[in-house]
Amino acid sequence: MSTATRGTQAPELEMLRGNAPKTPPRRRRAMKRGEIELFTRQLATMISAGLPLLECLSILAEQAESQKLAAITETVIADIRSGLDLSKALSRHPKVFPTVYVSMVKAGEASGQLDEILVRLAEYLEASARLRREIKSAMTYPVVSLAMVFAITGFLLIVIVPRFKEIFDGLGVELPGVTKAVMAISMALKDNFLVCAAVIGVMVFGFIMWKRTPAGQRTMDHLRFTVPVFGPLFRKVALSRFARTFSTMVKSGVPILAALEIVAETAGNVVVRSAVMRSMESVRQGDTLAAPLAREKVFPPMVVRMIGVGERSGSLEVLLEKISEFYDQQVEAEVKSLTSLIEPLLIAVMGGVVGGIVLAIFLPIMKLQEALTPH
Repeated sequence: MSTATRGTQAPELEMLRGNAPKTPPRRRRAMKRGEIELFTRQLATMISAGLPLLECLSILAEQAESQKLAAITETVIADIRSGLDLSKALSRHPKVFPTVYVSMVKAGEASGQLDEILVRLAEYLEASARLRREIKSAMTYPVVSLAMVFAITGFLLIVIVPRFKEIFDGLGVELPGVTKAVMAISMALKDNFLVCAAVIGVMVFGFIMWKRTPAGQRTMDHLRFTVPVFGPLFRKVALSRFARTFSTMVKSGVPILAALEIVAETAGNVVVRSAVMRSMESVRQGDTLAAPLAREKVFPPMVVRMIGVGERSGSLEVLLEKISEFYDQQVEAEVKSLTSLIEPLLIAVMGGVVGGIVLAIFLPIMKLQEALTPH
């Protein structure tokens, strides 16, 4: 390694190595998102600088922000001291270090390029986290807005509308049809609130349990790709994840069949996983990858063509990375577009629901005012 490279890494290493606290810092019990990305990035930096693996892991165990990661790192250190490889020691903690992580570390150990592989792995994890944040930002606004619509509507129907019913009953006025309907819904909710809450709770619980079954998961994953407005976004996210994982695996030296198997396991969508598994069987029988992918409706022609060009030119990982970058940009643009589209739609829904209830309440009042006004 060049002196310049060591010089650039020195400050960070001093922070990690020289300033490590003698006593463990106060830690959270649970891990938070982003901790594994930071762990991987720091491990790559220290190994690139020539520190022994066990010393790197010891420093990371001392610096870990959560008790869980510190305990797991200590277990990994103990396993390595007992004669296990790093990849084997990490594979004993699949909830923290998934298959893609372990496979890349194993490829790095086999090729003697563990530091480079860890850098790629950190970049992969950071890009995946960035994609998750974009999806979260796209989904948070409509979910929060719909929750507010339901909360305001429930408050009006259960608390406000019944008070007006007492007033209207006392006045003995003839109520318009829309007001009668709103009053009927309001009284039904108020008188049977616990029953309604229990029914909704049972329905939500039943839906969650059904969604966990193979049939439910398959149905929901199909719906994610076909649902209006959000369907194209979910499809682009799936394609970006496929291309990024596959590119990272191939670039790290993982054999293509093993890479496809890992891509299928980490797809996060039954539709994509099934398509990749069918393509993997074709590749195992001697076919190119582009040919079976072309038969799957999940993958657009542009993706299939680029993969075909990559196979013929021997630069598959480069073109897969380009596909991933393209869909990352598409997802970012889609999120901005959806935000600008959903905002007026939700405002219209909220205004329609709340305005409808308010109008239903005030129609009899206006009717009564007209009757009392002298002509």
